[in-house]
Amino acid sequence: MKYKLLCIDMDGTLLNRKKIVSEYTKNAIRKAHELGVHVVIATGRVYNNAAFYSNLIGVKSPVIASNGAIIKEKTEDKVIYKNKLGAYNLKKIIDICEKHKLKVNLNTHNSIICSSRFVYIITKYLFLKSMINAEDGKMSIKYISTDKLLKYIEKNDEDIIKCEIININEQKLNGSKEEFKKVKTLEIVSSSKKNIEITSSCVSKGQAVEALAKYYNIKRDEIITIGDSQNDLSMIEYAGLGVAMGNGTELVKSKADYITDTNDNDGVAKVIDKFILNTGC
Repeated sequence: MKYKLLCIDMDGTLLNRKKIVSEYTKNAIRKAHELGVHVVIATGRVYNNAAFYSNLIGVKSPVIASNGAIIKEKTEDKVIYKNKLGAYNLKKIIDICEKHKLKVNLNTHNSIICSSRFVYIITKYLFLKSMINAEDGKMSIKYISTDKLLKYIEKNDEDIIKCEIININEQKLNGSKEEFKKVKTLEIVSSSKKNIEITSSCVSKGQAVEALAKYYNIKRDEIITIGDSQNDLSMIEYAGLGVAMGNGTELVKSKADYITDTNDNDGVAKVIDKFILNTGC
């Protein structure tokens, strides 16, 4: 089988625990790219942040960001697909968060808006510091207090495509998660035990991979997807070859067609070697 589209999750998949891409993995991706395979990052992260890493691994393909809420070209200012959350959904999310005493973080394609000052500081100074000033990955990170958030949403709801809630209290998160699931216009997933990721209904990485496949006229059985968490399930189930990382959750592994090595042992590169480069590794 000649695969034409490879979609790779970032955290826990492409990136190792040090949040870097190994030279072995970069080299395997470069070889796949030279064979004409569309190598696409598919992540819950903000588009500009994902595009930074996509450029880092040396591919020109579009990026799937915010769990599939946006697909955007890198080589030109072209949005292939976008699905905003909308004012109604955002009001529902804030109401539920206030009930459970949770703070909300909003994403556009190139910015993060935090209503938690703690999350704002962590995001800006620990996780994204290296990319804030990068020419190809500029990020806007803002703190807006909860009481001013609704006014911000009224002016910017066309741009907001994802919401993320982060909290170390899993019981509190799970309680709110059950309420979010009752809102039929929302799509609810998690990429860790400490977060909830919310987009508009029908938004998923799987839906985005399907949309991109139609854009390129690629058949389902010509697609490989690789991931490790709940938010990767939809694309793993959609692809002709859905791959779970060795460090992935048991649920993801149970749904995958193939289980590769861990993210610290170049699991992504080994998939490329075996199924695209056909080295037999």
